[in-house]
Amino acid sequence: MKVLVTGGAGFIGSHIVDRLIQEGHEVVVVDNLSTGKKKNLNRASRFYKMDILNPKIEKIFKKEKPDLISHHAAQMDVRRSVADPIFDAQVNILGLLNVLENAVRCGTKKVVFASSGGAVYGEQQVFPAPETHPLHPVSPYGISKLAGEHYLYYYQRVTGLSYVALRYANVYGPRQDPFGEAGVVAIFSQKTLLSDQPIINGNGKQTRDYVFVEDVVEAHMTVLEDGIQGIFNVGTGKETSVNQLFRHLVEITGSKVKEVYGPEKRGEQIRSVLDYTKLKKATDWEPKVQLQDGLKVTADFFRLALQLTT
Repeated sequence: MKVLVTGGAGFIGSHIVDRLIQEGHEVVVVDNLSTGKKKNLNRASRFYKMDILNPKIEKIFKKEKPDLISHHAAQMDVRRSVADPIFDAQVNILGLLNVLENAVRCGTKKVVFASSGGAVYGEQQVFPAPETHPLHPVSPYGISKLAGEHYLYYYQRVTGLSYVALRYANVYGPRQDPFGEAGVVAIFSQKTLLSDQPIINGNGKQTRDYVFVEDVVEAHMTVLEDGIQGIFNVGTGKETSVNQLFRHLVEITGSKVKEVYGPEKRGEQIRSVLDYTKLKKATDWEPKVQLQDGLKVTADFFRLALQLTT
């Protein structure tokens, strides 16, 4: 099968590319490298440097005619979406539409869409949240991801394009960007290793569902089958506070840094945790990597990366 992965030089996308190639699929990567990195690219893939908003992407679709699209290119920063909702909508809504229009024209059979379980539900009423939970996103990022799901449903009804939307929890692991605002695990890992003081936003009691990137890749691979369609949560069903996460990483890295708190960030939820029962029933998938094991692997990745740059 030929798979086009948008955002295939990014954190999650590059891991998916690696696994697809390992499984024997032909992989095409489209990435503008705004946040993705060339060093993440698998040499066995064909790479096109292009923004998903660019009309010229049509040429790539006409040439490659992918059977399936794994759509991971996105504006993924909740705080940037609050500061610049127009940019967020341009990338996450208009960019997706550009991909879908070309997918339909070139005969693509299925799209796997990276949605956000951490953002589309808003402030949760049920813990963990099932897919049937009310949808009241509290950030432009969550709104744009939810809009993406609605567009996928529309295209399925009108054109027959099959889709799966995976509502990811807070994904962490090797290759996550430790700079910028997204990815608290990567940020804390690098800072504790450097004995640089991390800042915990708010009181640190806000919780998230942290799922290791290898488990996410496994979930992605299980939904490629023809018969699987619809919306699925991908998480662990377990809540971890930012304070707990910080203490785990301090212990793993052997750092001496202490908790230092800063102001709350607008658009951030208080609690977020996902129920993955629906995906387990459909595919037998469940997360296998325990948080402390995943954090150790992640910290080791950043430790090695720091050694290579010094």
